[in-house]
Amino acid sequence: MPQPAAQNIKVATDAVIFTVRNGGLMALLIQMKKEPYAGKWAVPGGIIEQDETSERAARRILKTQTGVTDAHLEQLATFDDPKRDRLGRVVSVAYVALVASEKVVLKTTEKYADVRWWGTGKLPPLAYDHKVIVAVAVSRLRAKLEYTNVAWSLLPKTFTLSQLQDTYEVILGRALDKRNFRRKILDLRIVEATGEKSQGGAHRPAELFQFAERKTAYANIL
Repeated sequence: MPQPAAQNIKVATDAVIFTVRNGGLMALLIQMKKEPYAGKWAVPGGIIEQDETSERAARRILKTQTGVTDAHLEQLATFDDPKRDRLGRVVSVAYVALVASEKVVLKTTEKYADVRWWGTGKLPPLAYDHKVIVAVAVSRLRAKLEYTNVAWSLLPKTFTLSQLQDTYEVILGRALDKRNFRRKILDLRIVEATGEKSQGGAHRPAELFQFAERKTAYANIL
């Protein structure tokens, strides 16, 4: 009976990092230097180090690229097409991270040529299978909005109900009825009034709210 060929497989972590800014859902991409992907864009990632789990690797990548350490982070899926990397067999354990844009200070290392936010509807050509990974991540995020308070990680500590609804609409790609949305959010008690109002801007001051919990909780929101 023939013996199976020896495995030569590396395990990597890719982190799809989302934020909402300038009226759109944005994904953080890095521009690669190494061939055969030089000049191509990709989601941040890398080989898992010998002494870390995939989640620790994803948190390391998140901190390195954005400076954020307290974002929502969850495992997305495993991507293991044998041809996904032209340099060899690499299995990727992908994660989704959500960050509030005002917290982020974009950084990069000598490993990459550039780092920037890209609108998820206008992504450049991506290396590896990262177009697929981002698409799966967007679908996951839209689904999570329906049954969790996960939007907490995309908003500042205090916000107006209009800002909250705008965040939902940007991600879902559709308008929501203002009266129904607000009634549902308030009835579920996932947000609470702070007793303060927004300052400045062209509009009259609006009541400020905060999430009752700044961690994931389940609720039938949509």
